[in-house]
Formats: sequence, structure tokens, C-alpha cells
Amino acid sequence: MEKSQFLFRVIRQEEAEQAVGIEAICFPPHEACSRESMLARIAKAPELFLVAEDRQTGKIAGFLNGIATNEQVFRDEFFTDADLHEPNGSNIMILGLDVLPEYRCQGLARELMRRYLCIGKEKGRKTVVLTCLDDKVKMYQKMGFHDRGLANSTWGGEQWHEMRHTLDL
Repeated sequence: MEKSQFLFRVIRQEEAEQAVGIEAICFPPHEACSRESMLARIAKAPELFLVAEDRQTGKIAGFLNGIATNEQVFRDEFFTDADLHEPNGSNIMILGLDVLPEYRCQGLARELMRRYLCIGKEKGRKTVVLTCLDDKVKMYQKMGFHDRGLANSTWGGEQWHEMRHTLDL
């Protein structure tokens, strides 16, 4: 991946509908964030919504988003209730890593995560938590996450792993 191909930045409110469309492409309907929840999340926690903009097209190629909280364990309500966002929370719950198909397998997801973790560390966050399906565990382990076993999540009727990354302060 040519890193200069992308501009990494916080999402803009006017890009909310584009993010909803990307989510619908990247996740099956039973796992995708609803339009309502995505719009609320962008309005409530835009600083935790990192996008990779393709400099040539001006289009969002992918994004990583989450909310901050003082809670330690991931729960499904984080997906649907943006009011759970605590701006000064010590932990980040990642709610989605989306990369459009034409940008996959080029290291963009890894670069989004690397930058996201750096930002979290700079902001004094302690941990970053996410859930993923079995087939993504190894990918997140390569990004520095530790598999904590099956999550307390049944989002989309699936069985998820809870993955945790401790930010060294």
C-alpha cells in the first residue's frame, strides 16, 4: 500500500451517508450497523471515527470507528446506543473496521488500526477492545490484539471473540 495514496482523518458530518453505504457493503445485513445507529455514532463520537480518504478520488476507502467508555467488557449495546460514549473514557470499544473491496489486501486495514491505536495512546486511553469472528482472530493478533476467548456478544446471531489491545502508556 502506498500510504501517501490516503489521507487519514476524522470523519466529517457530511460524510455520514457515505459511511452508512460503506458499512452496508462491508458487512452482511444481520451484522451491519443500522443507518440510525451509524448517524448517531458519527454525531456523538466523530473523533473516534478515523477515515482513509483516497487522495485521487476523494472517496472514503475505509474507516475504523468506536466509542470511549470506562467499561472493561464489550457488550452489544455499544453498537446501538451512542449515548454510551464517554468522551473521557479510558477504553475504546471498536465497533467497525470497514475497507471497501477494491482497497482490500493492500494493508489499509492494518494501517487504519495502527493509526487508531497511536491516537488512542496519545489521548491517554488504556485499552482497545473489539469483537470478531473466528476467521479474523489471526488478523487482529497480527495487529497486537490478544484473544480473550468467546465474547459476551451475540450480535447478528453470531459467536464472537473478544480481542483486547493494551496501550502502553
